[in-house]
Amino acid sequence: MQEKKLTSSKISLAPLVIEQLYKQAASYIDNARQTVYRVIDTQMVSAYWCIGRDIVQAEQNGHARAEYGSNLLSALSEKLTKKYGRGFSISTLRDTRQFYLIYFDHMPIHHALRGESEKQLNSRLGWIHYRALMRLDRPEARQFYEIEAEKNHWSGRELERQIASLLFDRLARSKDRDGIMRLACKGQEITKPEDTIKEPMVLEFLNLPESHRLVESELEEALINNLQHFLLELGKGFAFVARQKRLSLDGDHFYTDLVFYHVILKCYVIIDLKIRKLSHADLGQMLLYVNYFDREIIEKDDNPTIGLILCTDKSDAMVQYTLGDKTKQIFASKYQFHLPTEEELEAELRREIKEIKQKLDG
Repeated sequence: MQEKKLTSSKISLAPLVIEQLYKQAASYIDNARQTVYRVIDTQMVSAYWCIGRDIVQAEQNGHARAEYGSNLLSALSEKLTKKYGRGFSISTLRDTRQFYLIYFDHMPIHHALRGESEKQLNSRLGWIHYRALMRLDRPEARQFYEIEAEKNHWSGRELERQIASLLFDRLARSKDRDGIMRLACKGQEITKPEDTIKEPMVLEFLNLPESHRLVESELEEALINNLQHFLLELGKGFAFVARQKRLSLDGDHFYTDLVFYHVILKCYVIIDLKIRKLSHADLGQMLLYVNYFDREIIEKDDNPTIGLILCTDKSDAMVQYTLGDKTKQIFASKYQFHLPTEEELEAELRREIKEIKQKLDG
């Protein structure tokens, strides 16, 4: 009887053991494949750099005529495609040439010799990253995005999106030259609440037209449904905590739209959504939320709560006069449903400068 029970037990446990072995084996295989893909991508980046170098050198050896360059790329593309298949079109070869021209002073991974240039291509970035970076004309912007892509482990698509949203320009717009150079050399450094604020906030991932008529609950729902994209736009350090968190005060109940926690600044971040221009009442409401969190919610190791109101338009002067010394805790940013252009950012910066001058003259 005992032997029969033991055999039955072994049979019942077999599926569990198999499933555990399967999951473990699958993790080994997935990790190995990811490592192989990374190594292949790194080696291909080095190969593209070398191909670009050889093309440039061939063109510079007294054969730099436009028609020669075109024929050279066409003939090389035909031969490589015949041997290796897709992936070596004329446009790709043009990219390799541009890649070398921009990163000529960076040696491919594991190619640098002792005493030679210490700069190397970034092994954490793949060809899709470099292809996006080399389309940037400004070296300081290119360097910023390269640093941020590595620090935040951005995929190629995430990097392309951040470039398209003009992240560097939005962060740099309120900084002086030294601040811009720090961005370029070190990436985004978050040491105070205003370092987390972008203007404008770009919500193009919601796929909503500018004229779309929303109620605030629909905007909130859309952001929650696209939380991963929203976190990318908010930036590093944000962790989602709650939506419609209830705050009770003397029998009255108030509800915050979205609550996050910033793990770098060690503080709560309350986000309130408005589908219209900012009003002083909105600022007063956020002031209530922030004060409530600071007195009732935060722990002793937490820093003061940050409030962020997202709106379609605002007056910076009204924000400053309404909040007074709370302007370092409560912020308002405009949002838009399309990717910005440099012209739009420049126009907005001129508007802000004009508003500040009018305030000073007044």
